[in-house]
Amino acid sequence: GGSIKHDISVPVSRMADFIAQASEAVTARLPGIRPVPFGHIGDGNIHFNLSQPVGMDKSEFLALWGEMNAIVHGIVRGMGGSISAEHGVGQLKRDEIAATKSPVEMAMMRALKQALDPKGILNPGKVV
Repeated sequence: GGSIKHDISVPVSRMADFIAQASEAVTARLPGIRPVPFGHIGDGNIHFNLSQPVGMDKSEFLALWGEMNAIVHGIVRGMGGSISAEHGVGQLKRDEIAATKSPVEMAMMRALKQALDPKGILNPGKVV
């Protein structure tokens, strides 16, 4: 079946709240959706994946990708977290990350990428 994946982080003290609120919010939008939170719970990093409801068409489910991201990422931002934890910022989150990070944080990410990859040959088009 289809899966909508999230690699997020929130303060460790908010982990249980995030899992409860995000699970409730996506289920309210799509009854039968199957949240699958797992990962590095001890450091605030959660892989909050969403599996399609049993019997739902995969393409119909995946068409909800943007809406599900908005729900999950909104909760993450409200808790002072990050929409990108251990896997960096690639093409899928490149535009959205600017709305969640300060100009200083964005400049730091660009500077780090430039320092490690001055010729732009490692993961071209990715932020970090």
